[in-house]
Amino acid sequence: QNKTRTHTHTIYVQQPANIEFSSGPCKKRPGYDISKLDQRVLGRSHRSKLGKSRLAFAIDETKRILQIPEDYYVGIVPASDTGAYEMAMWNMLGQRDIDICHWESFGKGWFADAVSHLKLRDTVTVNEHTADYGSLPDLSKVNKDNDICFTFNGTTSGVRVPEGCDFIADDRTGLTLCDATSACFAMNMPWDKLDVTTYSWQKVLGGEGAHGVLVLSPRAVERLETYTPENRPLPKIFRLAKKGKLDAGIFKGATINTPSMICVEDYIDALTWADSIGGVAGLVDISTKNLAAIEKYVAENNDWIDFLAKDPSIRSSTSVCLTLDLTADEIKQFVALLEKEEIALDIGGYRDAPPSIRIWCGSTVETADVEALLPWLKWAYEEVKGK
Repeated sequence: QNKTRTHTHTIYVQQPANIEFSSGPCKKRPGYDISKLDQRVLGRSHRSKLGKSRLAFAIDETKRILQIPEDYYVGIVPASDTGAYEMAMWNMLGQRDIDICHWESFGKGWFADAVSHLKLRDTVTVNEHTADYGSLPDLSKVNKDNDICFTFNGTTSGVRVPEGCDFIADDRTGLTLCDATSACFAMNMPWDKLDVTTYSWQKVLGGEGAHGVLVLSPRAVERLETYTPENRPLPKIFRLAKKGKLDAGIFKGATINTPSMICVEDYIDALTWADSIGGVAGLVDISTKNLAAIEKYVAENNDWIDFLAKDPSIRSSTSVCLTLDLTADEIKQFVALLEKEEIALDIGGYRDAPPSIRIWCGSTVETADVEALLPWLKWAYEEVKGK
């Protein structure tokens, strides 16, 4: 479908076949058809033999496709990535000093929870390593004997940690707690560096919201079984251990509370698709190509558009954040114009970020759609700037 728009001259450009560029929940996979989901579980108990088998299958496929080590545990937990990460914080933090690294709103939130709600500074040292949007803090300052909390990819700033996470020591004695919600499946995860990893399947795989995934290394399990925080009541949906032992059932499909089984089937569908295109390697390739298309465009138009993350080595390939030569109000007009013209949906920058736009380039977004969107960015810029 072609659209014609008149500004200083008439232009003819292809519009994206799919205009969904939201950073969460994200676009469904190419060819998605809800009617194709396995509906046998609908109306059945998640504790039934069928229900437990489907939950266990989702867990097993997650481990296989993400190439998670065999001795790691994977569980489906309540409340999206937020629930998974808070669950880890409330169960494990407080045994030793902590380094919290943040450079965007969600990491800042983990720091605030650690200090204001868990009140960890009453008992241990909590070091804050921070940087402005678009940059990374000096990660070399983290202490291998401390617990380290960080986001793998800053969804609201477009900044990721360097490939390989070399700032994490192999001989560390502390745990690493990694919020990887907009990184898992689209970026290579160095599992040997990660003790606790959390994500939501509504990001890179385009799944549905409300469910989180929690990945634990043997070292994380050891912490759960040897450390019980004093005077810290845990609500039922946070409890990962029973009588000093890991509640292993959670990691075999016996979820703490009732999951949406249609969301589980939707996730299994996404995993099947991911496997069909080459697993993590195929998913990483798509997201990388999407970023490359935008990098080429920005290089050709850098008099009015630029990346919030100036350093290419830490630039996110999923949550791509761009600044424009427009005021905050003009950016709102820019975003509204592209939505009105049915070119792009949900590309406004995060509310706490500097005035910017954010284009989701995760693995369910097709590169052809990113390329079709790009010429419209200049059209919208000129329309708004010319008012």
